[in-house]
Amino acid sequence: MMAMATMVTTRPGTALREAVPAGGSGGPCVGAPAGAPGGVGTELPAEVLVGGGRAAGELGLTRGEFARAVQLGIVRAGPSAPGWAARYTRAELDRVRAAEGGLEALRERVATVAGAEAAAGVLGIGPSRFTRLARCGHLTPVGYRINRYRAVVWLYLTAELREFAAREPARLRGTAPPADRQLLEAKADLRPRKWRGRHVGLLLRRTADPWERAAVLASVLPEEELPQAVPDPAERILLAALAPPPPYGHPQAPAAAAVALRLLKAGPPEEIHWYRTSLDFALTGARGQSKSTGDRGPT
Repeated sequence: MMAMATMVTTRPGTALREAVPAGGSGGPCVGAPAGAPGGVGTELPAEVLVGGGRAAGELGLTRGEFARAVQLGIVRAGPSAPGWAARYTRAELDRVRAAEGGLEALRERVATVAGAEAAAGVLGIGPSRFTRLARCGHLTPVGYRINRYRAVVWLYLTAELREFAAREPARLRGTAPPADRQLLEAKADLRPRKWRGRHVGLLLRRTADPWERAAVLASVLPEEELPQAVPDPAERILLAALAPPPPYGHPQAPAAAAVALRLLKAGPPEEIHWYRTSLDFALTGARGQSKSTGDRGPT
């Protein structure tokens, strides 16, 4: 096996959680040199950094709501603590508090409803119609839960449901269009695929590092696909080390975790092909960076 160069400047699996969304400013920068503003190696006075629990409380959010705000890029994490837990700067919390609409608008942006009945209530339609709209891909979940019966309960952003109702009033009444009827006859359910696409997109927005971007894409492929997609064992080790952690709320109980794990992996052949093609492209860029800088990846 080829020797491995120094791979990460943060603990494997934490880099994506601590990266700034694309287009953001004032947040941490993955791969920034030690001592750079907001970089992983930056030493900031302890009094300007707070943990996730305290940050959530100061913003008037529950832990779940705060995790959603971080997931959506509304709140940006700062340098990690010695135990690699994410921390947040006072400046970042002040920025979020000062945003238009204040903390009430923030809570509205991260508010979710769970399940078809609650989501249908927001839209003012019946649960069966809502399920049809969601299964046909018109509404994209933002998260999931596994209930005690090991069934997937999808979470939806309340604000997005209201926007959909205002934007697509015709879909809330009348009969299903032909395209939807074809999907329903084929027993299609696009919710897992739509959620994966959203989840991967959010992760990719939070880092510009080519190896971390490749790791996000590799994490969605089924295990049996990886040896073919990434023939080099050293590269597979690196991608596994950089793989993003499961999303907030991922169950710990083995039976429920097994159900949730299936949601994290691409399923239909065309979806797998899309992620493999995207991974090939990402790896080409990552390998090119390693050759030019020698600071990450197999050598």
